[in-house]
Amino acid sequence: MSEADESAFQRGAGTGPAPQHQPAPPSKPVVAFNRRELDTILRLYGRMVADGEWRDYAIDLLRDRAVFSVFRRSSEMPLYRIEKDPKLGRRQGAYSVVAAGGMILKRGHDLAQVLRVLEKKKHLRLVEV
Repeated sequence: MSEADESAFQRGAGTGPAPQHQPAPPSKPVVAFNRRELDTILRLYGRMVADGEWRDYAIDLLRDRAVFSVFRRSSEMPLYRIEKDPKLGRRQGAYSVVAAGGMILKRGHDLAQVLRVLEKKKHLRLVEV
């Protein structure tokens, strides 16, 4: 410390009034995924990454909804958005899966059921013997 810093430190040490703290502005409530919801989403995400389908994700916590976006490459637009909108909870369901073009693929009250629309379908293959 320099002498100027040292003298300023000594002057402020325990003398004078305590600094006045401004009350924090009231924070606006934010919609978020809870631990169980994130676990369900991340299990699907992990499977899709292992299959090479998805490579990146982003989570946006907004005032009116929470969004989990899935990307094939991080520089692109999201392939899918998994949204939680509590306003729609009593009507159509709080959860929805939205495709890149904005089309809602599935909406409902149960997240696991809604996410099934993203599961890879096992196609039957004809095998010659």
